[in-house]
Amino acid sequence: MLEKQVAVGINEETENRPALLVQKASCYDSKIHLECGNKKVNAKSIMGMMALGLCEGDLITITAEGSDEEQAVRELEAYLTGAAN
Repeated sequence: MLEKQVAVGINEETENRPALLVQKASCYDSKIHLECGNKKVNAKSIMGMMALGLCEGDLITITAEGSDEEQAVRELEAYLTGAAN
């Protein structure tokens, strides 16, 4: 299992951001969760991601477990911090 804490560096300008994050997470075989405050959601669930309601500056923990966990965490971190945009 791999865990990484990151600060969200993207803003809420696009309504489809949760859907894009779910698409990215769904590309991996690993189980992936995001945790912010007292909420922990499956990163492959659109309803979970919408309920999480991430905002710029939020501190979140990405957790992945599986054969491609390192690549999954790396890509989601890049997306959430704005490094992939």
